[in-house]
Amino acid sequence: MKDLRTALEQRRRDGLYRSRRLAESPQRPERRIDGRDCLSFCSNDYLGLAAHPQVVAALQTGAQRWGAGSGAAHLLAGHTAAHHALEEELADFVGAPRALLFSTGYMANLGVMAALPRRAGRLFQDRLNHASLLDGARISGARLVRYAHLDMQDLQRRLAMAPAGERLIASDGVFSMDGDCAPVEALAALATEHAAGLLLDDAHGLGVLGPQGRGTLAQAGLTPDADIMLMGTLGKALGTFGAFVAGSEALIETLIQQARSYVYTTAPPAAVAEATRAALQLCRDENWRREHLQSLVARFRAGAAELDLVLMESSTPIQPLLIGETRAATRMSEALEAAGILVPAIRPPTVPEGEARLRISFSAAHTQADVDRLLEALGSVMRR
Repeated sequence: MKDLRTALEQRRRDGLYRSRRLAESPQRPERRIDGRDCLSFCSNDYLGLAAHPQVVAALQTGAQRWGAGSGAAHLLAGHTAAHHALEEELADFVGAPRALLFSTGYMANLGVMAALPRRAGRLFQDRLNHASLLDGARISGARLVRYAHLDMQDLQRRLAMAPAGERLIASDGVFSMDGDCAPVEALAALATEHAAGLLLDDAHGLGVLGPQGRGTLAQAGLTPDADIMLMGTLGKALGTFGAFVAGSEALIETLIQQARSYVYTTAPPAAVAEATRAALQLCRDENWRREHLQSLVARFRAGAAELDLVLMESSTPIQPLLIGETRAATRMSEALEAAGILVPAIRPPTVPEGEARLRISFSAAHTQADVDRLLEALGSVMRR
C-alpha cells in the first residue's frame, strides 16, 4: 500500500488528479460552489427539474407519508406502492410491457449484463460505451467483442464472424463524452438479422430526445419488446435519482430473480419515487423545455463557429469543445472558473489520450443570456 501516494503524485504531475467541489446551493445554473458564485455548465439536469417546486413538493409529501428510507430490499419489504406506481408509469412512458427500478444506472447495467448472457455467449459493444456496460460485460463472463464507434459495418462483420450462440448488442443511446447518438434503427436491424438481443443505455437521451422526451429508441420509432431492452436513468433529465430497465414481461421477471444488483441492495426511498413521478409528468407535459434546450444548443453552436472553436458533432445538450492536450484543457477550465464559469475538463482515461476536452452541457434552466456569457468567456480565454 506504500505505492498509493507515489501513484497519486504521478497522477497530479500528469494533470489527471481529480478533486471534488463543494456545492453550497441547489442544482441550478447559478450556483455557489467552493465559496464562489458561478454560472454552471456541467450538470446533467437537462430539463431543469432537479430543483423544480413541484418535484421538491412531491419529495416532501412522499417523505411525510413513507419516511426517509425504504428500510429493505425490494424483494423483502422495501417495495412500496410508490415504487410500483413509478414502474408502471415509466413502462407506459416508453411503451414497454414492464419496467423495473434500480438504484443507479450503473447498477441497472451490471444487473442486466450479469443476469442475461451465459458464459458461452458474446457481448457486442460500441468501443465508447459507458464504463458500466463494459464492467457488466466483465462480470457476466461472456466474451466481449468491441466494435469501432458507431461503425455498423464493423459490427456487421464481427457478428457474421461470431460462432452460433447467445448474442447481445449493447450501446449508449447518447454518448456522454461526445454527445453523438447511436444509429438505433441500424442496431435494431442488425440485432434482428443476427438473432441478437439489443440493450440501449439511454441515460442521456431519455427526457431530451424523441416525442415527449421518450428517448432515442422512440426517436427511431421503436419501443422495448422481447428483443429490445431499454435502460434509462432518473437522475439526469428527470432530475431525481435512480434508474430503470424496460422490456418484456419475461425480461423483468428474469431480472427480479437473477440481477444481483437488484436482489442484494436496499430499495431507493419511496419519497424519491414520488418525486420522480412528478418529474415524469412535467417531462411529458412541458415540451417547451426540450424546444428551449434546442434553441440554446443552436445559439451556442452558431456563436462557437464565429469564434472558430472546434466543437464535436452533437445536436444534444452535451457540447464537447475538443482541446487535445490534457494540461491545456485543465488550464482552460481553470481560466473559465476564474471568470465565474464552471465547465469541467474531461481527461484520460475517461476519453482517449490526445482528446481531452471541455464538456459543456446545457439545461432548460439556462437562458440565452447565459449562453452569450459563456461564449464571451470562451472567446476571452482562447485569445489569451
